[in-house]
Amino acid sequence: MQVIAGVIFHFIGGFASGSFYVPYKKVKGWAWETFWIVGGIFSWLIVPPLAAYLTIPGFADIIRQADSSTLGYSYLFGLLWGVGGLTYGLGVRYLGVSLGSSIILGLTMVFGSLVPSIFYYFNGTEGKETIDLFFSTASGRTVLLGLLVCIVGIYLCGRAGVLKERELVGGAADASGNKDYKFGIGLLVGIISGILSACFNFGLEAGKPMANVANDLWKAANPGEGEFLYQNNVTYVVVLWGGLTTNFLWCMFLNARNRTFGDYVNSKVPIARNILFCALAGTTWYLQFFFYGMGESRLGNGASSWILHMAFIILIANAWGVILKEWKGVSKKTYITIISGIAVIILSILLVGFARTLS
Repeated sequence: MQVIAGVIFHFIGGFASGSFYVPYKKVKGWAWETFWIVGGIFSWLIVPPLAAYLTIPGFADIIRQADSSTLGYSYLFGLLWGVGGLTYGLGVRYLGVSLGSSIILGLTMVFGSLVPSIFYYFNGTEGKETIDLFFSTASGRTVLLGLLVCIVGIYLCGRAGVLKERELVGGAADASGNKDYKFGIGLLVGIISGILSACFNFGLEAGKPMANVANDLWKAANPGEGEFLYQNNVTYVVVLWGGLTTNFLWCMFLNARNRTFGDYVNSKVPIARNILFCALAGTTWYLQFFFYGMGESRLGNGASSWILHMAFIILIANAWGVILKEWKGVSKKTYITIISGIAVIILSILLVGFARTLS
């Protein structure tokens, strides 16, 4: 039951992440940098401490009492992740929801799952999974197989994107009306975003001492009830401060360069409606990690949780791409390629989920 619950929590988190960009499509009359930072205020500043307050009594004290290295590294990785996060928005802008998410999150999944295990192999840390476990245990080998299968699925999704670009008339827009579709620059931005977005997982690892304190306090008050579902909520607060810093500075720069500060007070656009959709997008974005933490508490702190989380996001994002008709008008070959990519990613999810039963 622990494994099933963990997979379900990761699916809910993946659904939230794969869906969060959809409300932004309802924002009218605002530049990208305007709606991105308004949504980000909810994602990184308002909702995380609110969630921590509701789930972890005294979370602020845990942060205040954490040592400087824990806070510093958590914030630093948050800063780096913030670059990945803002370029994620650009990647989706240039590539569309399904293709952009597949490339970016695929790279994030690979780097986020393997780099920590390599680090812990050379810097032994008790309770952490190391890279050698991928090759020396049945569970590890199955996780690695699931990762490789997911990479194949990501390749198929990327291949579908290349075919789609070739079929566009003049390459000016995709069939869903995305006039910003640019495969070349989108791919470059996507690679940068994918690598730096993995820093979120590094931030969670760096901030684990805070989560451990929350976990220990809860277990002392609730003996015999297992691991604390919401232990990571305190870590998110610090990591997301870093993400907020990076995104806020960049969006303010774009507001100044593009002269879009007026968006915030432009009476000709539905300001209240725009804020509502940005709040919905930002809150939905945060829920991915709220449920990720719950899934990790059930599956354990290892690569499988990160792989499952990313695979579900890729799956849901591609499903939205089909629903939003981003692939409308493409050839049968291209459509079969994207559907095949989604199917292979589903297989990878099943493999990783099965691997946890072998532990």
